[in-house]
Amino acid sequence: MDWHQLWVIISTPDNVPIVGLVFLVPFYIWYGLRQGFANDRLIAQLEADPEMAKTHHRKTQPYKSGWAKELHVWPFLLRMEFLAALVVTVILMVWSITLNAPLEEPANPSLTMNPAKAPWYFLGLQEMLVYFDPWMAGVILPTLIVVGLMAIPYLDTNPLGCGYYTFKQRKYAILTFLFGFVGLWVAMVIIGTFIRGPGWMWFWPGQTWDHNRLIFETNRDLHELVGITGAWGQGIFGALTVGLYFAVAGWVVHKLFTLTEFNRKIYARMTLLQYLTLQMLLTTMMLLPAKILLRLVFRIKYVWVTPWFNI
Repeated sequence: MDWHQLWVIISTPDNVPIVGLVFLVPFYIWYGLRQGFANDRLIAQLEADPEMAKTHHRKTQPYKSGWAKELHVWPFLLRMEFLAALVVTVILMVWSITLNAPLEEPANPSLTMNPAKAPWYFLGLQEMLVYFDPWMAGVILPTLIVVGLMAIPYLDTNPLGCGYYTFKQRKYAILTFLFGFVGLWVAMVIIGTFIRGPGWMWFWPGQTWDHNRLIFETNRDLHELVGITGAWGQGIFGALTVGLYFAVAGWVVHKLFTLTEFNRKIYARMTLLQYLTLQMLLTTMMLLPAKILLRLVFRIKYVWVTPWFNI
């Protein structure tokens, strides 16, 4: 195992944010869930003890005698914010002094980089290009991500969990966020940074990035596996397959959404437009891991092939 190769990747100034992301994202997820679980335990105690609920609120540290009932913005909040700004400024100064800026020579059209990688914050999109056409990976899916984030306040009918951390009362939303952000986006960025090497080939951590490596893998479209050759047959077969996927994925999302009594109450509060929009966004999000599975395991490139677009 060539661990020197891994160290070269990790120590590259471009990849410093990714190294920090690998540790900071799990830490803050744990920290937030830790507070949420603590509040869930307190809520359970308040529900079981009406007398305690009269004097305690949904806080892990309720008010006690001798504490100030009011905390002013100055000096308490602004002092903490000023100290945080100083710490971040020192970190950035040390970072900029110890690591050289990742600047390279002027672009040379006759000599391209291998691997040619986008900035780290675009590596997720670049990795998606392996599994989808550019119009899908670079336009449709990013647009749906932005639209989905904008639609959250209009789709979320759960009145609980506002102003305090909770997992039990926001289980579905938290798990969906973790699946989309960590399981898909962060994972794609990490794969594009540490796994993809020359020729955008797959190199496990510790493997040497061999620029002369050749991989002879045949990717086939789904209609080729069933022997369909005509253009109309390919289009109809692909449309039926994609339609079947959305039907099955929609049924799975519905079952997961109504799995508990609490979620069924939330479902009853939603309008038809809210529910259909939620279904469309979640089933489209699940399309990415489904396509990754088909490509990496079964070597299937496209499911639906037409003269105008491919999926």
